[in-house]
Amino acid sequence: MVESIASIDAVPAAEWNRLAPAGYPFLRHEFLAALERQDCLGERYGWYPCHLLLRDSQGALQGTLPLYRKTNSYGEFVFDWAWADAYRRAGLAYYPKLVCSIPYTPATGPRLLSSPGADRPAITRDLIRGAIDLARAQGDSSVHCLFPTDEETQQMATAGLLRRSGCQFHWANQGYRSFTEFLEQLSSKKRKQIRRERRRIEEAAIRFRIVPGDQVSAEEWEIFHLLYRSTFEKRGGIPTLSLGFFREIGRTLGRQVLLILALAQDEVVASAFFVVGADTLYGRHWGCRRDYHSLHFEACYYQGLEYCIANGLQRFEPGAQGEYKISRGFLPTATWSTHWIADPRFRAAIGDFLEQEAHAMQGYLREMWEHSPFRQGAQRDAAPP
Repeated sequence: MVESIASIDAVPAAEWNRLAPAGYPFLRHEFLAALERQDCLGERYGWYPCHLLLRDSQGALQGTLPLYRKTNSYGEFVFDWAWADAYRRAGLAYYPKLVCSIPYTPATGPRLLSSPGADRPAITRDLIRGAIDLARAQGDSSVHCLFPTDEETQQMATAGLLRRSGCQFHWANQGYRSFTEFLEQLSSKKRKQIRRERRRIEEAAIRFRIVPGDQVSAEEWEIFHLLYRSTFEKRGGIPTLSLGFFREIGRTLGRQVLLILALAQDEVVASAFFVVGADTLYGRHWGCRRDYHSLHFEACYYQGLEYCIANGLQRFEPGAQGEYKISRGFLPTATWSTHWIADPRFRAAIGDFLEQEAHAMQGYLREMWEHSPFRQGAQRDAAPP
């Protein structure tokens, strides 16, 4: 039986986490609950939890799906504003819609969770069907699953959902023993560029502290949150994550949360926030008090790369967009989303659009690969699309 719940707190943390992979922190009960408890969702931001649970005849939890009813498209990183505008011009309502994702988090990972040892294909089918049935019952325009795994993308495409491709820039660890060894795999021009950027930070006498989440002080969280908010406000964005959210996940997720503090004469002048998975570092947010040349690259990328190398992490996903990441060793990587559209006319039109977009995205990925900073043969396990 599939049921919908309005808060993840309706499920005990241990019961939810039994299905959630420990190595993917964004699906942990602690992370999702902090978003709900600490005023990051709801009417103000247009995210309404309606997570799906699948239980067997004895009531044991067999599957879960993180699901939200949305009244806008903010914080998704898969852009469908044009679809909403087309609905409006046709006199139809695009919102509300259902979105299976991690709010404000463009990080690929599992979305269709199943109990260990259970019939995963059957559970997957039931959860997909449950989301579509809920959309129909509520009169929602559509169901969207954002940044699922390759396997889940294929399963949902087989179930009839439209598939959409995107691009991010990720770093892969080739067994580097040091940052210097990583640099040696780059072209001479790119090596010099990165060394010059790092030298500017040394000349500014900026040093760094790396602090696990459960060791960040109350004052340090306050400083970080002030800097985080300033980044959004400078760009006209909305800082949706509250101070309480960061404090809570720092406490509950501990070493899976990481804060990098940049200090000049013992004053915190910048800070970057990361989440640590089993084999992947996820770069999320940053902010600075004043401008220092190359500080963004150092705090958000080079410090993270050094952390990955020192701790044996295999991947570094620094967030959405950013072609400038290529010259720093982050290569184009395909991402996915899937879409069920209730209206048959719009389903056909969007399907045609996605086919054309997919061809353009393949061309874009190949073009970006041509700008790889690595010497020929240096990326042994990576290949262009």
